Amino acid sequence: MATEDKNRATAAAILPLVGGAANVSSIAHCMTRLRLGLHDRSLVDDEALKAIPAVMGVVEDDTYQIVLGPGTVARVTPEFEQLVEEARAAAPEPATAAAATAPTTASADELAAQGAAMKAARKAKNATPFKLFLRRIANIFVPLIPALIGCGIIAGLNGLLVNLGWLTSVTPALAAIASGFMALIAVFVGFNTAKEFGGTPILGGAVAAIIVFPGVANIEAFGQKLSPGQGGVLGALGAAVLAVYVEKWCRRWVPEALDVLVTPTLTVLVSGLVTIFGLMYVAGEISTAIGTFADWLLSNGGAGAGFVLGGLFLPLVMLGLHQALIPIHTTLIEQQGYTVLLPILAMAGAGQVGAAAAVYFRLPRNESIRRTIKSALPAGLLGVGEPLIYGVSLPLGRPFITACVGGAFGGGFIGLFNQLGDKVGSTAIGPSGWALFPLLDGNHGLGSTIAIYAGGLLVGYLAGFLATYFFGFSKDLLTEFNVSREPAESTVAATGSPASPTTGPDSPAKEPAGV
Repeated sequence: MATEDKNRATAAAILPLVGGAANVSSIAHCMTRLRLGLHDRSLVDDEALKAIPAVMGVVEDDTYQIVLGPGTVARVTPEFEQLVEEARAAAPEPATAAAATAPTTASADELAAQGAAMKAARKAKNATPFKLFLRRIANIFVPLIPALIGCGIIAGLNGLLVNLGWLTSVTPALAAIASGFMALIAVFVGFNTAKEFGGTPILGGAVAAIIVFPGVANIEAFGQKLSPGQGGVLGALGAAVLAVYVEKWCRRWVPEALDVLVTPTLTVLVSGLVTIFGLMYVAGEISTAIGTFADWLLSNGGAGAGFVLGGLFLPLVMLGLHQALIPIHTTLIEQQGYTVLLPILAMAGAGQVGAAAAVYFRLPRNESIRRTIKSALPAGLLGVGEPLIYGVSLPLGRPFITACVGGAFGGGFIGLFNQLGDKVGSTAIGPSGWALFPLLDGNHGLGSTIAIYAGGLLVGYLAGFLATYFFGFSKDLLTEFNVSREPAESTVAATGSPASPTTGPDSPAKEPAGV
């Protein structure tokens, strides 16, 4: 089957299982997941979705997220959007989900209402102002990741060619290609920030462009000359947020007849002056402090800092707090050419792989979980951890904790070498696991950097395996799960609890044994 046909077939298989086009309110995707806004969550068939070959798992957060993996999600999403548009065009007045389900029994309506109430309660619990703010920050930076990856790989290739003395006539061109985006990243951050906060995107980009304009070198602020790029992405973010508020004020008070002339002029002028004579200096000091602190932390904390960072990253992901790290990574890449934090945090995925391997060997009779692990392990090695997290370790309980232990030891290994003076960094954010190798950079040559990162992965795999094999299962947990199950009941749910090992129709489902 052609790739285009396969992607369209995947999209076509997903659409009816999420309630059809009429049930889809929004469509987006990140690096690995198709993110859908749904009118009625009760219309989704989770188990049927997880049975689709291309689907690695499902996650419910503020949106319904279908894990497809890197590359695949970017190809399936446009096909899915096209199918939704075609379905809506064919039925311009679709019945609402409520009307479609009106003939059902009262008990079904009650169950649907209960499900909607539970979903609303979960969303309300997660919709804290701080988490909503972090999601906005993520929405600003995540669209930039493909360019960061592409330019990062080209920068790594160019560095290798320069070191080898090959293609000397081509390397300057590669350097320009790799550096062009980073030179103007502030503009893209400003554009996305204004868009996310409800302003005019191009005005946000225009104000952020001041930061990278070479002419700012002729301006003094706080008794010192400014430098182009001072403040970086943090300054661009602050400038664009300010522009949004100025623009909204103008829309409210400027007469409509003058709006098209006065509003953009005042927005750029006021925000630009504040950016030049305030934000660039302040954001520059903050950016410098972030870089200094990261260097100090790993130079002095070393293995201890790496141990804590590697061990806590998975819980941060589960809580959605990892999004706060995105502007920090980007700031470090701007300043130093790479982020030293990402390779350490990537060890969390190594611990997850090791833990999954241990689960495979500890449950030899549970064909279902072993089948899930075999299908999800290649993606886990490449840094896509959701199938292993939501399909194996998290529902089982203890293996999730022992996976974090594996990540801690891997992070401690890389942190130790940072303390000894061998920095290991990534020129982009997004990938992890084996997929991070093309993006690695450091201060002691590519060979040394790759060897240290590979060593960290091996330590993470081994520590995660040993911790899970010896401490990941209580006696009750082994008794419950080390049994053969029918295929229909065997899958460990990506967002729920594992099925009961008993297969009788009247047997009650069991929760996983306590951690």
